[in-house]
Amino acid sequence: MAKPSPSPSPTSSGELRGPRTCDCELALLPLRQLLLLQPDCFQLRGDQLAVLRPPRHRPAGGFTVLSDGALHSDGQRHCRLTGHFQRDVELASHRDYKDYRETILSRPLVFFTNVRTNCSSKVSEKTYALIVNTRHPKIRRQIEHGMNTVISSVFGESYRLQFDFQEVVKNFFPPGSHLVTGEDLSFSYEFKSDALFDFFYWFGISKNTVAVTGKVLNFSNTTPEKKEIVTMFLEKMSEPYVHLNSFSDRKFSVTSRDSIDVFNCSLTPQPSLTNPPVRVC
Repeated sequence: MAKPSPSPSPTSSGELRGPRTCDCELALLPLRQLLLLQPDCFQLRGDQLAVLRPPRHRPAGGFTVLSDGALHSDGQRHCRLTGHFQRDVELASHRDYKDYRETILSRPLVFFTNVRTNCSSKVSEKTYALIVNTRHPKIRRQIEHGMNTVISSVFGESYRLQFDFQEVVKNFFPPGSHLVTGEDLSFSYEFKSDALFDFFYWFGISKNTVAVTGKVLNFSNTTPEKKEIVTMFLEKMSEPYVHLNSFSDRKFSVTSRDSIDVFNCSLTPQPSLTNPPVRVC
């Protein structure tokens, strides 16, 4: 059996320091570790990676996986995904938009991507899971602002909006690392109107991309203590979402006010979680 390659140390990320750390915007961990820590949500069955329905004790919880439906586990094993949502969708009505917005903002988002690193003259490829905490005010604000801004800039025309995480993930890994499937770190929706002349859409003016930024926590667990903390984070983050207010029914440009901290203020965030750049192979 091949010896698993060590995970690269991030150059611009936060490290979990203890159980009181709750300032989680984005997080990265190997897919294999996610499967071990969240068996109620993810299971690998042969060549199929299944995203399971939330457990009965938290029916509105769990994760929303955005994917094209396939991945190469650690660059070697081809796997098909089930239970995921498509990364790129087309919307045709106001109801479609509301349902889609609800899907994106009600649970943490998960993306799978392969990263190739050079370590001691040896090239290794590993599949990572990017977890996006859509309940964190900073992340939620960027997504809501992007959606609201594009709505207010068009007048009944079709438009396309993409949210991209490639740059923030690229900065997480040491220099020389390569995102093999960087295109998998984005999602988009296209709203098709029945306007007779969609000049702005035809000429690409109403096609926009939001490069999401945020602090990335390193969820790669190397000790039993860290494994326990990461498990706590994932459980808290995927708890059922409690709505304080509904989304705007008519004016999409109205920002919803139900942005809450996933940890319900029960934990105190550390003042600083950023480690100095370091590379360990």
